Amino acid sequence: MTTPALLRLHERFPRAYIALLTHEKLAGLWKRNSDLNEILTFSAKENPWSIGRRLRALHFDLAVVLPNSPRSALEVWWARIPKRIGYARPWRNFFLSETVSSEAGGMKKRAPGEIRRLIGSAAQTAKNSSVVEAQVTQPNGSEFLAHHVRVYLRLISVLGARSELLAPKLVVGDDELQTAQATLIANTTSSSEASDKPVWMGLNPSAAYGPAKRWPAENFAAAIRAISLKVGVCRWLAFGGPEDAILCDKIAGMAGVNLINLAGKTSLRELMSFLKLCRVLLTNDSGPMHLAAALGTTVVVPFGSTSPELTGPGLPGDNRHFLLRANVPCSPCFRRTCPIDMRCMTGISVERVVESSLLALK
Repeated sequence: MTTPALLRLHERFPRAYIALLTHEKLAGLWKRNSDLNEILTFSAKENPWSIGRRLRALHFDLAVVLPNSPRSALEVWWARIPKRIGYARPWRNFFLSETVSSEAGGMKKRAPGEIRRLIGSAAQTAKNSSVVEAQVTQPNGSEFLAHHVRVYLRLISVLGARSELLAPKLVVGDDELQTAQATLIANTTSSSEASDKPVWMGLNPSAAYGPAKRWPAENFAAAIRAISLKVGVCRWLAFGGPEDAILCDKIAGMAGVNLINLAGKTSLRELMSFLKLCRVLLTNDSGPMHLAAALGTTVVVPFGSTSPELTGPGLPGDNRHFLLRANVPCSPCFRRTCPIDMRCMTGISVERVVESSLLALK
């Protein structure tokens, strides 16, 4: 979601030497990004002082601090970069030479008591109303929220850059795609499957943030089984980290489909290549969701505890993607775990997901 801001920054300073500092595990994201001159990395073991010293030796003139953490501001302050711009936040404003005020709205967790109060209020309203659909919808403040793409562009605009919206974009090369295709052919179970030119479909059933963002595994299984019956020559690729491999195998077993389980078996660049080959990715709100959308792959996403208005995939309002929500008053709550019954997720039916996936294939 920062890639539009980087492009606008490059437009504003076409002759500048632009370096991006990122965790070493994410360095692959920025490969082949034409808006960057250099990718600087740090490890989880490094502290702000060692990172700041490394940056100081490179004599940068300006630091745009995209994260909102105190640590990120401390690093560029310790690097003695003269101009340091970022959003105003507690415990870090001292380290910035210029702070930018935030827009209204944001990800504020709902307390369990507030969630129960909203549910109870909606139930009572529905009981007293003959027009249930008109009464149970509760305002969640989403009209006041700013998508993260807009937030990053607004920060860059302080420097005189244009703030017009752009879709996030990542790039994989033809050579990477050819390698990925060869890997898939090698993983087919028969020569006939390899020659059928299947429709590659992606599945990402996990979400690192927590279980509140995860559609039930049995629902994923039912959905991919129904989609496979309707699509014809359809092959599924499952994605995730090493900890998700068992979950992907479990879903494949429940669905009764032949699935290539890539969870924990790819580098970041390989993951991007496989996602690019997929026609559609059926996924929770997660990192792979954002990767797929930025690579041009359509995503179908059950949204529960989080808000597509804030962190939805692709360009805000892009109708290529299918962002599904249940009509419950406590969503979004931005919690990692649900204190009640996960109705925001269980309220999204398998039929809706299947229908959206089939529409995405047209």
